[in-house]
Formats: sequence, C-alpha cells, structure tokens
Amino acid sequence: MKALFTYDYGKESMDKIRKLGYDILITNENEAVFTNSYKDVEVLVCYNPFSTLDISLMEQLKWIQLSSIGIDQVPNDVVQNNSIVVTNNRGGYSIPMGEWIVLKLLEIYKNSYGFHQRKQKKEWFLDKSLLELYGKKILFIGTGTIAQEAAKRLQGFEMEILGINTNGENAPWFNKCYPTNMMAETIAKSDIVVLTLPYTEKTHHIIDSNSLKMMKDNGVLINVSRGSIVDEAALIEHLSNGHLMGVALDVFEREPLPKESPLWDIDRVLISSHNSWISEMRNARKYKMIYDNMKRFIEGKELLNKVNVNRGY
Repeated sequence: MKALFTYDYGKESMDKIRKLGYDILITNENEAVFTNSYKDVEVLVCYNPFSTLDISLMEQLKWIQLSSIGIDQVPNDVVQNNSIVVTNNRGGYSIPMGEWIVLKLLEIYKNSYGFHQRKQKKEWFLDKSLLELYGKKILFIGTGTIAQEAAKRLQGFEMEILGINTNGENAPWFNKCYPTNMMAETIAKSDIVVLTLPYTEKTHHIIDSNSLKMMKDNGVLINVSRGSIVDEAALIEHLSNGHLMGVALDVFEREPLPKESPLWDIDRVLISSHNSWISEMRNARKYKMIYDNMKRFIEGKELLNKVNVNRGY
C-alpha cells in the first residue's frame, strides 16, 4: 500500500511505518505537485499541500491523515465526491495549548506586561491593581480536548468553569455546560471568555460587535482557535472605546498579522505568532497518532479522529 508524506519524521520512524506494509513516498509540503507516481497513492499524510497538490488526480486516494486539528484547508468537494476519509490530530496539541491559556490568563490578571515595561525603565512600583483567578467565572466556547486540558489545569485555581457546545452536553473538568443558543447570556455573566472551537461557516465572526458588548467592561478574551472566529475590526473598535481589561490573541484573520494592524499598539492586547501549540512533545505525539492510525488502516480497523468535512470538525 502506497502512502505519501509531506513531512519526514526521520529514518527510524519512517522505517517503522514501512514495516507495517507501506511503500512510502516523501515530498516537501511547500513543493508538492501531482506526478504519475502518485496515481496509486492510497494514503496522504500532510498538513496543507492542497494549494499546489491536486488530489482530484490521485484516483486511488482513500484516506487523508492531517497533522493539524483544523480541517478548513481541505478541499471538501474533492473529498466528498471521492468518498475520501479525513482524520485529524485532535488532542495532539491540547496539552501545550491548555498550558498557554493558563499562562495568558495569569499574565493579564497579574499584569506581567506592566512589570516588564517597568523593568525596561528600571522603575520600582507597587501595582495594587492585580487580581485573583479564585472564584472567577471562565467560559470556554467550544469544549473539546483543548478546552478540557485548560479546564483541568484551572480547577486548581478554584474557578467556576463554564462551557458552550452545540447541545450543552457535559464535558470533563467543567462545572456546567450550556447549549449554543444560551451563548449570549452566558458570555454576559462570565469574567473570561476563551475561544477553543473549530472554524466553520457557522462560527465565522461568532464573536462580533454584539458579543463583545455583552462582555463585562473588565472582561478578558483569549483566542487560540482561528482568527476569523473574531471580527477583528469590531474588537479593535471595542478596545479603542476602553472596554475589556485584557485580550490574548494567538491567531488572526490575516497571518502574519500585518504591521499596520492597530492591535500591535494596544497595551491590553497580548500577541503571539500562532505559537500556542508548540512544545518539545509535538512531533512525538503527532507521530504516535499517525503510526497508530496507519496500523489501524492497514489492518482494516476503525480509524481514530475521523472528521465530518460537512460539519467542519
């Protein structure tokens, strides 16, 4: 069985997959284009080669294993027309992203940016504006593995951890979950709103001007999901009017974030370069998931992390 990888995990790791019974081809993802040698490829392991690689020409392709959690880069029409199974890396980055959420929340509540500025000026100052996480209400919009890893860690701060998901189903480490149709009233009573939901047509700009107006004036917004979930223009206007105590953004509508974006110049906005998923364990976890699924595939077993391309996750 032939498999195409757009990332080389090293000889030892690739040989381990070959021993399962795969003939492996490796190409650079940024340079992947269709060749006749791909005609009988049945498995594609990749992140996003789809701007240059026309998978509609890969007539034998049965399964795409993504190294990402998001699937918005996948050409849905080709996948559906050819009944190609898509699986993602759900859970693979959840631990570092959960830690990142805790980090940014503490940075805002303990004003680490202010202390950094004063250090640069060698200024001694007793900041009496610092706040506790204890007893605060934190709302996760999206209660998947990223939110669960963050919620697990935040339990130790004795916060009230709330979640929004489609039907209000209970999720591990959450005190209470609400359905999507109760999002507005739940935002209004929360001190912190964290975005950990997939990007789909339905979630595009789900945090718009109206949602931002519902947040407390001293509220906190954290986004580690996708930039287009937030209406950036509305957020900039909201911040310019003095609302929100702090915002932490790891993702943006345009990446890299343009240098002319006003977000760079707002002290209450913490900016990172889509970096929350990085850790020393990322490739080890990703490879394990790929190996386990490739073993399942060649043995005819059910694959892990199947996604619904129509639904978007």
